[in-house]
Amino acid sequence: MTQQTPQTRTQGQKLLLLIGSIGPLGHLPASGTVSVLIAGVPIAWWMRSTLSDWEYAFVALAVTAFGIWIHDVGDRILGEKDSRKLVIDELAGFFWAVMIFPITWQTMTLAFFLERGIDIIKVPPANLIEQKWPGGWGVVGDDVVAGFYTLAILMLATKWEITASLLGVS
Repeated sequence: MTQQTPQTRTQGQKLLLLIGSIGPLGHLPASGTVSVLIAGVPIAWWMRSTLSDWEYAFVALAVTAFGIWIHDVGDRILGEKDSRKLVIDELAGFFWAVMIFPITWQTMTLAFFLERGIDIIKVPPANLIEQKWPGGWGVVGDDVVAGFYTLAILMLATKWEITASLLGVS
């Protein structure tokens, strides 16, 4: 990959990188985790509180598709594969993780730690998706898998009432 220097980037490329990095969040240490904590959790909370389930699913799908595109283009601009500066993929994964749960601080906290842990560990098939799928598909795909794993764990835990009281649901 050929990296463009900041001086040779167009205004459109700079804007794309700004959006993909969620402003300064993509430039911080532990950028993926920080971006979910600072941006993903509040945005997901707001979306779950104000949007219908169908509207929420549409936005999660749109962010996922947008993230695929951002990583395809942004990684080429930066000359990197799965640049840590681009963190929109982390939001997409977290949005899927909390898709159908009532929003409580307990749900969000548990979902945050589960999704981040699963994403960092790269539980199969996330590791294969990241390695084998091209460009943004692999970059975002592994985060979406982590989100779905988290969603499944929360659903099972709630169904089996293992952590229903912890989640604040019955």
